Amino acid sequence: MAKSNMDQDILKVLYTEEEIKARVQAMGDELYDKFADKNPLFVGVLNGCFIFMADLVRATQLKSELEFIGLSSYNNGVKSSGVVQITRDLQRDITNRHIIVVEDILDSGNTLAFLKKYLLSKGAASITIVTLLDKPSRREKAITADLAGFEVPDEFVVGYGLDYAQQYRNVPYIGVLKPEVYSK
Repeated sequence: MAKSNMDQDILKVLYTEEEIKARVQAMGDELYDKFADKNPLFVGVLNGCFIFMADLVRATQLKSELEFIGLSSYNNGVKSSGVVQITRDLQRDITNRHIIVVEDILDSGNTLAFLKKYLLSKGAASITIVTLLDKPSRREKAITADLAGFEVPDEFVVGYGLDYAQQYRNVPYIGVLKPEVYSK
């Protein structure tokens, strides 16, 4: 195992590297079957999606394109503010494109509800929401993922792209952060 000074901040591991890899491959296979003839555009929600999206796109093995959008509603906190801001907009026209939105976690639903409405206003032909983690206990908006990797409890999770204050993204598993780390 690689050296890490972050493991000491993890209360427990929810999903191991091996479990994540297997689930991402299964999700990729499902997306391949659904989009094999559609040349979809993967739209990753920065910054949390980057590790998941890289693995998912490789697992999917489709002719496709990639795009990124930056959205923020957390401002380094542990709870969504409810106000979504675009911090990096799309760089291409998405009119009549089949969009696969790739998100790290569906929590309150504020970000993805905003993004879905935004992409539809830009002319997307279809929107499929794919999230690594789903936390339905925190949902504030009526939105669901079309494809979710794992359901997580109402605990603060980090790793595999998910962060706390821009740290812990590079932890290779999904773990629960010790409360004393974020309640300082």
